Amino acid sequence: MRKLFEVGGLVAGVVLIVFGAVAITMGVNGRQTVNKSLSNEYIVGSPDMTPSAIRAEAQKAGVASAVKEWPTKSVANQKIDTGARARLIAQYMRIHTLEATHGFTYAQMGIYSAKPGTPKSQLAPGGGTSNSEFAAIDPTTKAPIQNSARQIWVTETALTTALNTSYMASQLGLFGIVVGIALLLSGFGFAILAIGGALRNPQTALAFLRRSNHKAPAVPVG
Repeated sequence: MRKLFEVGGLVAGVVLIVFGAVAITMGVNGRQTVNKSLSNEYIVGSPDMTPSAIRAEAQKAGVASAVKEWPTKSVANQKIDTGARARLIAQYMRIHTLEATHGFTYAQMGIYSAKPGTPKSQLAPGGGTSNSEFAAIDPTTKAPIQNSARQIWVTETALTTALNTSYMASQLGLFGIVVGIALLLSGFGFAILAIGGALRNPQTALAFLRRSNHKAPAVPVG
């Protein structure tokens, strides 16, 4: 039975080592794929994409109170070719969008551009109206004119979602590498214990916790 346990421990160690190597390889390949995909987009941070510059810019535009998360690192004039940089530029892009929409988000703006004289009750907080009866009409198509400020958010959301997805994929790749290293260490540990014959020693590592039940031999009285 002990021999079976030793062989089982060795097999388990080998399996863990293989799984660990595969996990590390997949993690590295995943991060490289993300970095290459980002690099192929030729994204470069604008000069104002530094923590101090973007804060001053937002305050000047009067939208600083609408910003809930400020970037903590600079990507100014840097090529966006990693998941971490992709997340940073997504944060900067959101602030730029708030500046363009005067601090209002997609949900705070009306679907259409409001025509002159629209009642205040029909106006959205961020401008425009969602009531087609009060929408400005395109003289050519005779259709309500879409709120152009609101459409900026559609573009921003699509781009930042892709950038944040790249960041998440990069982090998952890193997680795979960490798990792979843990599996490798566990596998080597199992293999070393099995090969070293740890099961052959009847004395366990916790033997010192056991109380001795052996009585001292009696000393004959002469």
